[in-house]
Amino acid sequence: MKSLVVAGVMSGTSADGIDVALVRITPREDAAPKLKLLGHTAVPYSKKLRATVLAAMDAPNISAAELARLHWRLGEVYGDAIVAAQQQHRIKAHLAGVHGQTIYHQGIAQKYFGTPLRCTWQLGEAAEVAARTGLPVVSDFRPADITAGGQGAPLVPIFDRIAFAHPKRNRILQNLGGIANLTAIPAGSKETLAFDSGPANMLIDACMQRLFNRTYDRNGATAAKGKTLQPVVEQLLQTKYFSLQTPKSCGREEFGEAYVDRLIALCKKARATNEDILATATALTVQSILSAYRNLVWPFLGQNAPLADATDYIVAGGGTSNRTLMQQLRAGLEPLGISVSTTDEHGIPSQAKEAMAFALLAWLRWNNLPGNVPSATGASKPMILGKVTLA
Repeated sequence: MKSLVVAGVMSGTSADGIDVALVRITPREDAAPKLKLLGHTAVPYSKKLRATVLAAMDAPNISAAELARLHWRLGEVYGDAIVAAQQQHRIKAHLAGVHGQTIYHQGIAQKYFGTPLRCTWQLGEAAEVAARTGLPVVSDFRPADITAGGQGAPLVPIFDRIAFAHPKRNRILQNLGGIANLTAIPAGSKETLAFDSGPANMLIDACMQRLFNRTYDRNGATAAKGKTLQPVVEQLLQTKYFSLQTPKSCGREEFGEAYVDRLIALCKKARATNEDILATATALTVQSILSAYRNLVWPFLGQNAPLADATDYIVAGGGTSNRTLMQQLRAGLEPLGISVSTTDEHGIPSQAKEAMAFALLAWLRWNNLPGNVPSATGASKPMILGKVTLA
């Protein structure tokens, strides 16, 4: 194994664009590899491309032609984003890891033609990425975990352990993307708990688009003007997903347009203003996270790190810029003696973290090393993740 510069590419459930992280990954004997972020570039989707991606995610029916075209167009966009990142930072990558755009994820088996089936699908043609960049490309990370009985998600925990594990402090790595997901790493322990807790920016963004014709709630300012309808929050927290045990993962299949319809209808029935609806969507996100912490994370930490000095709650993702969301999260956690910070305060830009994780996963695949954490995904064993496409 040797040191490589890897371009990690992530486009999340919010479908607002692409993050490219250029990461130097250096192997170490008898230790996890060393990771160094060399540069980060964010490339927004065009308005039309974002609308097309979102439509594909929530489409009950869509043509094969439309999916094929979108798959290849995204490959072009990913490839161009990698080239732009290398040019911006004047760094040449050796390898690329491309997560792709998830348009369907079914982590829990459902019967299909009489047989229980799990499946996932990420768009973005790797051959197109390889052709445009001249780099070998690792893509399609999730299927190998699913074939081993896992849910194919979450896949970031292996990065979280390498970058953030601490001998004396519990570490909770919370991502606030379209979906809220977290990794719990007990102090000095090799155990890991990770799962999707529910919606994050996805719900808030959808309400902003519907009610204000804006893509997101800048700084949480709109939610701050409204009043939370707590009875609506409590009713929506009865959604079955929130009470599931781990492993669990979710996406627009659970919290897409139909869920937004329900939230808005319940709020309007209570004669809420549009600002009240945003406040309620934001509070639902926070309270679902806090509920997951109380019911799943706290017992796990108590069993695995009872003598930890303290617990650090470290947040990443676009939600870190939503002041209202972050204030409510701090208000719920800090009375428990939990320190809330962002990955930026620990040397990793919050917008770059997941792209860095897929750079690591690509490096692991290139070296034929497993990339999943079975305790997080539910897989029966560690698996080598991803498929390699040569330029």
